[in-house]
Amino acid sequence: IMNFQGRSWDCSGDCADMSSYMNRCHSCRVERGCFMVYDRTNYMGNQYFMRRGEYHRGSYRIRIYERENFGGQMYELMDDCDNIMDRYRMNSFMSCNVMDGHWLMYEQPMYRGRQMYMRPGEYRNFTNMGSSGGMRFMSMRRIMDSYY
Repeated sequence: IMNFQGRSWDCSGDCADMSSYMNRCHSCRVERGCFMVYDRTNYMGNQYFMRRGEYHRGSYRIRIYERENFGGQMYELMDDCDNIMDRYRMNSFMSCNVMDGHWLMYEQPMYRGRQMYMRPGEYRNFTNMGSSGGMRFMSMRRIMDSYY
């Protein structure tokens, strides 16, 4: 459960598999030192460097739309997406509403190509962004460690 509610688990060292303690984690507090946290067991998958502080999964939220001005199919994300086409069957999205957190958008899948920084706000169309008629985004990633 988000915002430090529900079951909790204390860890002071390495742990290759937390699933025997909990099956998912929506908030984390680092009291001392630094930790590298992975989204899969056995230190696999995306890794996140965490230093002293509080982290809430709910602090990242974005809605993407298949057409300009928030038209067409809408999807809401709270985590990274390495390929919009594979996950949502969309060639790209043409507008978005960043409700929480700061994000990097990439023009190609797997976080490649030109990128655009997006902070909270409404982005009604991408035709004025970048060069040669705008940008199309195919993957997106949360900015996890920033000072804004």
